[in-house]
Amino acid sequence: MKVIVTNRKARHEYTIVETIEAGIALMGTEVKSLREGKANLTDAYADFDGGDVVLRGFHISRYSHTSQVDLDPRRDRRLLLHKAEIRRLIGKVREKGLTLIPLKLYFNARGVAKVELALAKGKKTYNKRRTIAERDAKRDAEREWKGRR
Repeated sequence: MKVIVTNRKARHEYTIVETIEAGIALMGTEVKSLREGKANLTDAYADFDGGDVVLRGFHISRYSHTSQVDLDPRRDRRLLLHKAEIRRLIGKVREKGLTLIPLKLYFNARGVAKVELALAKGKKTYNKRRTIAERDAKRDAEREWKGRR
């Protein structure tokens, strides 16, 4: 698995409830651009559009070796999921107030682009501070333990 881009900010801003792997419908030059590593997931989110799941705000830069002016870098891209999965996700998002955010984009072993989506709930400011404090305490404890050996 070759990871192209990760959304590092997502784990800080949201509590991850569940993760799902989905395919993504791309055009030829977009795949070439992804192989160069020119993508940005920072402001991306998934939304429902007429029975499909669509990735919005995902930026793929234009391919450097093309002569034609192509697609919009921020166009909506369709995610490939089974209908049963889409219905289950719609139910969870509407019922529990969760949101769908992409965590990472990668090429699997067969060379197919996949997106790891997360059903997530937004964190409050005090939860973010607590998470940072717990991480720092864990890091300090590991340093102490390592120093004693």
